[in-house]
Amino acid sequence: MRVMIVDDEPAARRSLRECCQTETDLEIIGEFGESTPALEAVIRQRPDLLFLDIQMDAMTGIELARALDPATLPLIVFVTAYDNYAIQAFEVNAVDYLLKPFDRQRFKATLNRVRQRSSASPDPEVRRTELSKVLAALEQSARHLAPLPTRLLAESEGRMRMLDPTTIEVVEADRNYVTLRVGRDTYHARSTLQQAEEQLKSQPMLRISRSCLVNTHLIQEVSRTPRGDFILVLRGGATVTSSEGFRDKVRSHLEQMRFGGT
Repeated sequence: MRVMIVDDEPAARRSLRECCQTETDLEIIGEFGESTPALEAVIRQRPDLLFLDIQMDAMTGIELARALDPATLPLIVFVTAYDNYAIQAFEVNAVDYLLKPFDRQRFKATLNRVRQRSSASPDPEVRRTELSKVLAALEQSARHLAPLPTRLLAESEGRMRMLDPTTIEVVEADRNYVTLRVGRDTYHARSTLQQAEEQLKSQPMLRISRSCLVNTHLIQEVSRTPRGDFILVLRGGATVTSSEGFRDKVRSHLEQMRFGGT
């Protein structure tokens, strides 16, 4: 089987590579730490088996899997550090998972199930339907990993303020802090962007660059730069621009929001 590995952690990629190299029927045809080039490679090279990390920055493994052509779906093994994702999602035995850190015994057990499904050669439509069930369960599991706060505390002009998460328009990384924009007001909190994204996962936050999240419910206007990046104007007047590495993700998300779009 032709194998592709997609994981943003070098150590995880190395572990998968070393495990695959001990199996005579596996041929690694690609290894990626970023989701966008990985998606392009999967579409172009059509691997038989895809080891896919769930938690990645630009595009999650769930989003990448949804972007694949149903007619040419590879067998997929999701790789995750959070067993919360797996408890419910993998009751459907269409797709397997590896929980980090995994050992060779667990890898071999997963691979045996993959081989069985490969030899069974299920109908592509059946595989697509089963994968859709798994992805839906993954998304539901991700939303219920922990209770989400209904109010968040941030600082403005030396005073601590309580913020309603639904009103936060933009979150930008600023060294050890994040800047939060609510209307014309700016707040600060000691946090990483990843931590802020986790706390705001109840909101439709879209990462448009390595350092910026926007609330898509509060986007008022969209335009493009000459090079094709997206300029987003928020309800309170803040203007932010997507980066090249996130351009495809932003485009895909905005297409889904287009009137009459799919």
